Amino acid sequence: MKKLALPSKFGWLIGASLIIYFLILSIFSLHTNPMFSLFNGVIMGYGLSRFFRRYAKSKTINHKIKYETGFSLGFLTGLNATVIFTLFFVLFSTEIQPGFLEELIGNWRTHYNTPGGLVYFVVFIMGISTTMIMTLFFMQYYKVSWNLKHLINDPEEILVTN
Repeated sequence: MKKLALPSKFGWLIGASLIIYFLILSIFSLHTNPMFSLFNGVIMGYGLSRFFRRYAKSKTINHKIKYETGFSLGFLTGLNATVIFTLFFVLFSTEIQPGFLEELIGNWRTHYNTPGGLVYFVVFIMGISTTMIMTLFFMQYYKVSWNLKHLINDPEEILVTN
């Protein structure tokens, strides 16, 4: 249970940061421009980097994480943030500003009959994709190395066969 406390905490923080960013964009009526969603990747990346740094310092001796553990916890952190933001996005587009989806997809909805559920699914998939890419990226730094050179004093010993 304690192992899941840190991913939940950072998932909530990242999700709240994404919501705040979206609300700031909505104040300036920029939330209908999809180009501004690129900054969501920066927010997710920063949150995951802080999560990995905190987890590696608090849970490990050499500040390195087993790859499977790190990937699963990083994915869980991003999944929490994505679910939180997607639920907010659904609530915002249905209850807070009902005409938001028409503004967002405009021409697509009238000419291609794009349903709202597809937009919610795309928001969710974009969050999961960003999570996976950022988790894979950060795990290259925080993983335990399999390179044997640091374990052996003489590099020529590696060439010795059994």
